Amino acid sequence: MNTKSRQSGATVVEMAIVMPVFLLMLLALVEFGTMFFATLTMQYAVREGARYAVTGQKNLDPNTADQQRYAAIIQKIRDSSTGMYAKVTPKISVNGKAYEEADYGSGMFGSAGDIVVLRLDCSWTVATPLISAFFTDGKYRFAVAATMRNEAFQ
Repeated sequence: MNTKSRQSGATVVEMAIVMPVFLLMLLALVEFGTMFFATLTMQYAVREGARYAVTGQKNLDPNTADQQRYAAIIQKIRDSSTGMYAKVTPKISVNGKAYEEADYGSGMFGSAGDIVVLRLDCSWTVATPLISAFFTDGKYRFAVAATMRNEAFQ
């Protein structure tokens, strides 16, 4: 057997050992980037939702027959999240009170002059096995919030 074919075989074995580790590290890096993107996107969405909330508008509610302010604000958050809203399944808190979807209602975001603290508690399911062990239940949990005062509206 000549030396060249032995070296070629050694290269294939080395690559077979190193490649899975390299790919896992690459996937972990991509996932970390996606997690940070989700955090920043949701921060932007909650800020846009709070800015919309303080105006007292309700024109974004998809239910055109009986538009509600809270539904319009949540729709604004969904629209501003570029699809991340469904991925991170946020829990909405307003002024420290956590709301479930069944509890959403008209007084949720206060009235004119009230301070509104809008907070979303989100969780991202980590898919890369290399880093999922570092998170409780394999989920990256984060919270984003915005505080504003409601404008004078009717």
